[in-house]
This record gives sequence, structure tokens and C-alpha cells, in this order.
Amino acid sequence: MSTVADALDRLTAPGSLVQALPGGDVRCLACGHRCLIRPGRRGVCRVRFNQDGVLRVPWGYVAGLQCDPTEKKPFYHLLPGSETLTFGMLGCDFHCDFCQNWLSSQTLRDPHSGEATRAIRRITPEAMVGEGVRLGAQVVASSYNEPLITTEWALAVFERAVAAGLRCAYVSNGNATPEVLEALRPYLTAFKVDLKTMQDRQYRRLGGVLANVLDSIRRAHGLGFWVEVVTLVVPGFNDSTDELMDAARFLSSVSPDIPWHVTAFHPDYRMTDAPPTPPETLIRAAEIGQEAGLKFVYAGNLPGPSGDYENTNCPGCGTRLIERLGFAVLGYHLTDAGTCPSCGLSIPGVWESTAGTVRTTSPDAFFNRRPRLVR
Repeated sequence: MSTVADALDRLTAPGSLVQALPGGDVRCLACGHRCLIRPGRRGVCRVRFNQDGVLRVPWGYVAGLQCDPTEKKPFYHLLPGSETLTFGMLGCDFHCDFCQNWLSSQTLRDPHSGEATRAIRRITPEAMVGEGVRLGAQVVASSYNEPLITTEWALAVFERAVAAGLRCAYVSNGNATPEVLEALRPYLTAFKVDLKTMQDRQYRRLGGVLANVLDSIRRAHGLGFWVEVVTLVVPGFNDSTDELMDAARFLSSVSPDIPWHVTAFHPDYRMTDAPPTPPETLIRAAEIGQEAGLKFVYAGNLPGPSGDYENTNCPGCGTRLIERLGFAVLGYHLTDAGTCPSCGLSIPGVWESTAGTVRTTSPDAFFNRRPRLVR
């Protein structure tokens, strides 16, 4: 019986994020685990493996591909109102019980998943970028599963995307290495990081190390990527006032301009006993972020109850600059230069050079919108 792992092993190529070691061993450099992989063995992610001394890595397929709002990633300061061609593969280097994208990231923990096998679609970077251009995307993003472990494929896609005039982004758990960030540097505009908790003990339960994620946020910002950070606020896991304040203070120490999205958990995958995050918890988290000195804090994925924490306001004079409902942009008031029209303050982000071309929508259109699937 063919498994999804068998199918994926055929869709691989030699990796470049690797250090060759004596005896045919290799050291993988794609994520913070830096797995030592002996011949015939696999890394923690299960999709990067050593075949006769050669590191084989995912290549030539997608398991998810669609065009949807850039705000959905979420990026709120990256070309608001634009569309992002989002692609993903399979596998992850973490094993979070509350994974909200578990069909893409955790499939290989159930290697006989027929659903995942059916989702695999062979495609070339040229075809993928061509679809993005056809659909009017301005950004190409690697998401759904963990993009760090499929970076070589993302680089092939991004090279063609940049040549076509598109921006490139990662939606990542942040368990990066200096080597992978340097490899992405020529192509990547934006880097979204999930900051899951400020407790190393909790991170290790998820399969990671807190210091790696914090270092990745610092490095990505230092390299000039536009960084936005998301914390999924899970009741009983990371929603204490002290922990939320620790996260906000850390981000503010890197840069008070980093947007922080505090988003609502819903029971899924292997964590179905915790309740959904109530709106008042997100509002409290957003207030904590502002108290810690962050200029842009957003309470996400609860359209409506989050109130003004869905909008972008000028930190200088309070003028509403971008009005949102969920991931829909209802109003856009930045100048062409990306400044506040009232006080002239420059607002950090990646903006349209011509503000009049920003696509806005209505609340009805938002609720009736469906993702545009790639043909």
C-alpha cells in the first residue's frame, strides 16, 4: 500500500541548506533543530532525508495553492487590500496539539492519510507564478505547512516571482537558522512569525526552543524583512497577563513598530478540550501590547467584536488610517508616501506607491467572498 510518505519521497531534489559530514552523514540547516541525519534516516520534519549521503528535500509539488487576501496571512502592513498567491507543501518541524493547519503540517504523523495523498499536485515554479500573475496577486507566500523545511522549493518559486515583479513572504513558526534567513534574503520582503509562548518549557512540549524563535525575530528584523508577529491566544496555555506582557515587551525591545496580532484559538486537532478564546481575552491582550509600547496591535480573526483593534490608527495623532473587517480593507487613507494625512507621520510598512489603487471592499462582499482556487 503506497503511503503519502512514499509519494513525497519521489517528489524531492538534492538540498542546498546542508553541511556534508564524514561517513555520509549530513547536517540539515533549514531549521533550528539542525538535525544530524545519517544515511537512510530522516530529520525531525520527516520530509528531509539522507539518501546515500545526499540530503533530499521536498520539490516539485504543492498540497495547497490559492489566491486570497494578504490580510489573511495575516499581514496588515504589507500592501493592504492586495491578493497573495499562497502555496504550501506537507510537513512541520513542530508538533503543536493546537495546530490550526494540521492537515498540511501534521499529515506525516499519519503517513497513510489518503486525503493528503490526493491533495498533492505536481507543478513548476513557472506555472505557479504564472497563475499568480493571472489572478492579479501582488505577493507570493509560502504557508499552510512550515515553509522553513521546504525552503529550497520556495527559493525556486521566489526567484521567478521577483522576476515577475511580485513580493515574497514567509508565514512561519520562526524556528529558523541564520543560514536559511541569509538564503531568503535576496527574495523575501515579509516574514510572519508565530510566537506561541514565552515559556521555554512550553515550547519544548511543542517541539521547539523559545530562544531560537526570539533570535529569528531579531535576525529577520535586522536583515530588513518586514516582520509581523502572531500569538494564538490559547486559554489556559499562554493567556496569562504576565506571559502576554512578556511577549509584548520582547517585541517592543526589538522594535515598537512590529505589528503584533493576538488571535483567537478554536478547538481543533488534538486540543479539543480547551474553550475558544473569548473576545474579551483578545481585547485584554491588545491592551497589554499597547501598554508595553507597541504601536500597532491587532486583535484578529473575530471580525466585529475586536472593534478598533482591527484598524490601523496613526500612533501620532490617532487618525484612522486603514479600516478593516476581518481580512477585508473597508477604507484606506494613507498618503502615496505612506504617511498619515493628518499629521504627516511616516507609518512603517510596505505600502502601495499610489494609494488610490488600493483595493477596498464592503462588509457584504467580505462575508460573501470565497477563496480563488488556482486552476
